[in-house]
Amino acid sequence: MIHAPRGRRAFRACAAALLVAAAAGCGISATGPVRAGAPASGVPQPGTTDSSVRIYFADPYGVRAVTRPTDRPLDPQQALDLLLKGPTAAERERGLTTQIPSAVGRLTATTTTGTVDISIPLQVATGELDLTVISQIVCTAAHAQVPGDRPATQVHIRIHESSLGPEEPWTVRCAPNGAATSVK
Repeated sequence: MIHAPRGRRAFRACAAALLVAAAAGCGISATGPVRAGAPASGVPQPGTTDSSVRIYFADPYGVRAVTRPTDRPLDPQQALDLLLKGPTAAERERGLTTQIPSAVGRLTATTTTGTVDISIPLQVATGELDLTVISQIVCTAAHAQVPGDRPATQVHIRIHESSLGPEEPWTVRCAPNGAATSVK
């Protein structure tokens, strides 16, 4: 019979002890289910719809979109109402603001196939509204649920400056970069 040197026997004994400890579960005892908040929400469950709305706020570099979960698709009026409420606390912490003046009050949006008509009580020409404000409004409305299923960049947004009376509206679209651009 060949005997292993004393160091090898000690090593084998130590390795065996480690294997026994590992097999014992490293000291973690079995437990039942533990409540830890809402279930994971990264992947929708089969048969459910995952709705969200894209709202455009301002940051130091221009206009930036945020996506908010909703229980159903929102039309442009509902999306604009959320926009006017301003960014959430978490969005403000990320540096997002709104440039829409409080004097705007409520915006009115009506839709037809591929088009949203928005009445704004202030004027662009007088400087009451600037490109950032118009971009926030236009892109928020374009990314809402508009009849006709056009991509947001193809939705026509007709701006009616209600303080000007019954003048002809001007038409813009939301560009891929989140800026309002005129339709030619």
